[in-house]
Amino acid sequence: MTASSLRTGLFRTVLVAGAAASLAGCGINSVPTAEEDAKARWADVQSAYQRRSDLVPNLVETAKAAAASETQILTNVTEARASATAINITTDDLSDPETFQKFQAAQNQLTQALGQLRSVVENYPQLQSQARFSDLMVQLEGTENQINVARMRYNESVQGYNTTIRTFPDAIGAKVIYGAKPMVPFAADAAAQKAPKVDFGTTAPAAK
Repeated sequence: MTASSLRTGLFRTVLVAGAAASLAGCGINSVPTAEEDAKARWADVQSAYQRRSDLVPNLVETAKAAAASETQILTNVTEARASATAINITTDDLSDPETFQKFQAAQNQLTQALGQLRSVVENYPQLQSQARFSDLMVQLEGTENQINVARMRYNESVQGYNTTIRTFPDAIGAKVIYGAKPMVPFAADAAAQKAPKVDFGTTAPAAK
């Protein structure tokens, strides 16, 4: 191999390495990495919400026996669950604020309805004493905590992704190569933070 060939080969190697480094610095790797991390965290959110949805029918059925007079509240819980499960969000929808907000609103509605159900429990000691119902409520509380943690982790990943696609030089690859759009984080809902008002209208039956 001649000296000229060696120089040509070395130049090509340096050129390829330089191009690879340039692409890497323009978000070729960092953008999809951040995106996949956010999508994985979203899967955790969906799993936690699905767990809550699965618990609701059993909670309602168990409550009916001891709190049959609270039909409206039990109906509200059932209808809120139906609304929450009717809105399905794919990973493509994470960049669609309107669809995401509809999903969040439906989940918040179920959260408030479950808050009313908790108020019912306080007025029916015989319901609290049922081991089956108590076990379901413990599972629900645990699931609510999982939802909170999953949402926080999702928001952290979304913040990282949104920062990546807006920051130079990653923003170049994000726009030119991937056409990346910001993902929507969860936002605190003021109404969901308020204690639900429950008007039972009648006096709860005394415990036997």
